[in-house]
Amino acid sequence: MASVLEATMLLCFGLSWPINALNAWRARTAKATSPAFLALITFGYVAGIAAKFVGHNVNWVLGVYVFNLVALIVNDLIYVRNLKLDAAAAE
Repeated sequence: MASVLEATMLLCFGLSWPINALNAWRARTAKATSPAFLALITFGYVAGIAAKFVGHNVNWVLGVYVFNLVALIVNDLIYVRNLKLDAAAAE
């Protein structure tokens, strides 16, 4: 049951990342995005994945962590793209 609850929490967070990525892509600006927030959340997912291995509790929930991390990396890449767009617009 604990794995189901953990996966539910991760899915709730994880489904928000593709929505955020789409909004950031459409916005074409990095002005409302916090790089510190993205870095902190990325670190949190990496720590969660590491905890699965350190605690010898590798199970299907690890796949949900990986999905979330991949979705967050997409957000990071869009942030970098939007920074470049902001710099080009400023010129």
